[in-house]
Amino acid sequence: MNINRYCDNPIITPGTVLASRKDFQVIGAFNAGVTVFNGETILILRVAERPINSDDKSIKVPFLDDNLNLKVKTFNKNDENYDFGDSRAIHKKGNVAAFEYLTSISHFRLARSTDGEHFKVDEKPFIFPANKYESFGIEDPRVTKIDDSYYITYSAVSKFGIVVMLSSTDDFKTFNNLGAIFATENKDVALFPEKINENYYALNRPISPSIGNAVIWISESTNLLHWGNHKVLIETRDGKWDCKKIGAGSPPLKTDLGWLEFYHGVDDNDRYCMGALLLDINDPSKILARSSEPILEPIMEYETKGFFGNVVFSCGTIVNHGVIHMYYGVSDDSMAYAQFKLKDVLDSMEYLKPKK
Repeated sequence: MNINRYCDNPIITPGTVLASRKDFQVIGAFNAGVTVFNGETILILRVAERPINSDDKSIKVPFLDDNLNLKVKTFNKNDENYDFGDSRAIHKKGNVAAFEYLTSISHFRLARSTDGEHFKVDEKPFIFPANKYESFGIEDPRVTKIDDSYYITYSAVSKFGIVVMLSSTDDFKTFNNLGAIFATENKDVALFPEKINENYYALNRPISPSIGNAVIWISESTNLLHWGNHKVLIETRDGKWDCKKIGAGSPPLKTDLGWLEFYHGVDDNDRYCMGALLLDINDPSKILARSSEPILEPIMEYETKGFFGNVVFSCGTIVNHGVIHMYYGVSDDSMAYAQFKLKDVLDSMEYLKPKK
């Protein structure tokens, strides 16, 4: 399949984003939700920051305290009670499955473009961690326009685990926090852009700490706030590019053949790729087709090297005149952009039944 990566990728890097405070540095601007508003392409960037630290024998970690004030805690790297092997988190010694703190804290920043290629990043945060469920940061937003409002789902991280929050905006100036809609441990929530048979639908990815792989579920709601009728939608596949875990990427796109969902898959080497699902237009719990091979995989240097390399991770796409515009995070630090034809995606998929 022909993938047209933008010639000046990456389109946004940490060096092009101002830190939210003078004693912090931006280490990532990635995994953005995408929409169109007032003729502009809007990226809701995940901006990861950490305290500036010139002491290579220590690590400083940011978090919100119980009073929701931003604080910094310093760890000595020689402290035998902790494992500092993961650049993203600090673990208790002997317990690498769970972390004590993240080494950075993320918020959301808006980037705007009139041509979809050149973006200007706002100087100030759009959404900043503000409650006890967000004390370690907010991550990986997806934005879906439903009627006249834009709904933003995102992962909130704290000592209580990872929950999914929902906010809404009508103007991308202010927002309403609507609370947690999926409890721990869940993430990768993507809302469908309209009701289907009187219900809203959401893709999500709950994780059991005791058994099973991370797979995509589908849930229903009458009001976007209370969700039920949870079902496993699709599982990982042994020996494939999506054998270890999978999760929803962009909010589903409505096509003549069904709902098109771009999702990420992870293999045994922790390599993140993007593929697609096609779901029934009237019953999105039914799978019509799936990518047998990745649509987008990390091959360029900016996709293979970085804070966490070999990652392409999209939280948002736009379709315009039969062309998919995919905005995607690379290596957990920057944003890139690619185009490909909607028809090529649909033709590349493995159908459970022949196309009509």
